[in-house]
Amino acid sequence: MSLSTHLLVHGGRRVALVAAAALTATLTLASPAAAHAEVEADHPQALAQNVTLTFVSEAESADAGFRELRVVLPKGIAPEDITLDEAPKGWKLKATGDGYTVAGPALKAGVDAEHSIKVRQLPDEKELAFKTVETYSDGEVSRWIELPTADKEPEQPAPVLKLKAAAPGATPVATSPSPSPTQSAAAPTPSAEASDADASPAAEDSAADEDDGISSGVVIGVIVVVLLLLGGGAWWLARRRAASSES
Repeated sequence: MSLSTHLLVHGGRRVALVAAAALTATLTLASPAAAHAEVEADHPQALAQNVTLTFVSEAESADAGFRELRVVLPKGIAPEDITLDEAPKGWKLKATGDGYTVAGPALKAGVDAEHSIKVRQLPDEKELAFKTVETYSDGEVSRWIELPTADKEPEQPAPVLKLKAAAPGATPVATSPSPSPTQSAAAPTPSAEASDADASPAAEDSAADEDDGISSGVVIGVIVVVLLLLGGGAWWLARRRAASSES
């Protein structure tokens, strides 16, 4: 092989290696980061009712399993608007101030945590973010709560659900049932306080009458006793004077 041919072949290999490395780097940068917490819906549409949302948290620890997931609900979904549909055996849902937790016996290491909730109605938005905090049995915590910004993609993105536009004529439902007219118009049962207040004037009048009766009786009795004493004293005095005169 001539020197020129050798140089040509060697140079071609170097170019191929550099090109392969560049292609690998490009693909790596272009590929999205692997999601470790995801959410899906059976009816991903704004203002849709009775929608089932399914959450999947991918296990990262080789030594511990999930024991609790905490989800922050987006604006437009209140904790009282959801119910637990499915979860790992023994796991229970508990409402929090801004969302809910679902927890129970720790899963085996390497097992993904999946649960579903039923939502009364989705809000009228284009997308919904469900910030999720995962807790393992050894106390390790993973926070998938970051939202994308204009200049960079988050390293630990929160699960995001994209929604279709609301169906024509769809409207938000009431946040909570209103009391029925019958219940509102019904006469309330008197409370203990109201009964006591209503009964107080009569009780006071009765007590006052009773006190007056007792006071009058006492005064009359005292007067009678005094008169008797005075009468007895006068009789005794008159008799004594008569006895003195006779002697």
